[in-house]
Amino acid sequence: MARALTANPNVLRHQEAVRRYEACKRVFDVVVCLMILPFALPVIVVCAVALWIENPGPILFNQWRTGRFGQRFKMFKLRTMVTNAEEMKQQLLHLNELSWPDFKITNDPRITRVGRFLRKTSLDELPQLFNVLRGDMSLVGPRPTSFKAETYSLWHTERLEVVPGITGLWQVSGRSNVDFDDRLRLDIEYVRNRSFLFDLQLLVRTVTAVVASRGAC
Repeated sequence: MARALTANPNVLRHQEAVRRYEACKRVFDVVVCLMILPFALPVIVVCAVALWIENPGPILFNQWRTGRFGQRFKMFKLRTMVTNAEEMKQQLLHLNELSWPDFKITNDPRITRVGRFLRKTSLDELPQLFNVLRGDMSLVGPRPTSFKAETYSLWHTERLEVVPGITGLWQVSGRSNVDFDDRLRLDIEYVRNRSFLFDLQLLVRTVTAVVASRGAC
């Protein structure tokens, strides 16, 4: 049965189309990142200096995230919170405005003034260009979660079929204002309808959302 399914011409054509799409997407990711980096690096340096002046400590926030097929990798961000943010989180759990596993509170006291600006402008995400160059992430795809694949419900796992992205469908549909299950539904919608044109459309919509600061923390 499995052999007959594999030999189905429609299945073979679909598999070949997916391979071509993923190859083109990878080339596009690398080329765009290499074009952006000369402009992004000075911005990252300026942001890093501003962060350190306000709150001395590590400039980068490295967190284990779950990527394609459940593989774990370290995702890079500019640190936007005070250095003891995780300790403070335990004291603020009762103020959480979202359902598990998300955590968000209005005017989070852990976020520094510089960090709030970086989040609003999404400049804190710039170091993820290196994640894209490494192949851990793509420019467009489901946002990687911090918790392991083993904690996912079965229907959630479809989002793990593709490389996670810096931006995606849920970011341009409300960004941080979308609940977890709704976010997963949007991720799965992207997985089922992904194409090179769809990716380009989402990148354009992302720029519009960032400029408008829509849904930013």
